Amino acid sequence: MNKNLILTGMMGVGKSTIGKNLAEKLSYSFVDIDHLIETKEGSSIKTIFKNKGESYFRKIEQDITLEMLKKKGLVIALGGGAFLNKSIRRLIKQSSISFWIDVKTDILIKRLEKTDKRPLLLKGNLNETVNKIYLERKKNYSEADFRIKCNFETKENIIEKIFKLYESSKIKG
Repeated sequence: MNKNLILTGMMGVGKSTIGKNLAEKLSYSFVDIDHLIETKEGSSIKTIFKNKGESYFRKIEQDITLEMLKKKGLVIALGGGAFLNKSIRRLIKQSSISFWIDVKTDILIKRLEKTDKRPLLLKGNLNETVNKIYLERKKNYSEADFRIKCNFETKENIIEKIFKLYESSKIKG
């Protein structure tokens, strides 16, 4: 069975949108980890953070992600912080082909200005917060198999680029 295709990167980069399209193109199932968490918990991520805390959320995220990674033939959109988890990264390296969807922070900030769904952005200045989170996560994201810079690319070009890299990696791997 085919290796999973994993999408990682900051919140708001388009992992879910790109992932759905890739899954369709590959005839795989699409899994959005944040959506699975919300379904399992019966509440939004924002509410989970508020009522149970980030460490509770990260534990659920780890459990669900590791469970999904045991399956094959999936396109998985990770939550923005999931790839920071060593257990998740280790299993991804063994079982999957991973792509860091990277967008410049100024573009990201414009996308995130209109949302209040992202609990890590509710503290303080949006520009400072996004830049701080990006700098903290960049090192871990760079451990993905491929980095896809998406600043001025169309969605279609990004999907095609990932598709070709995934297909050629599958043959080698």
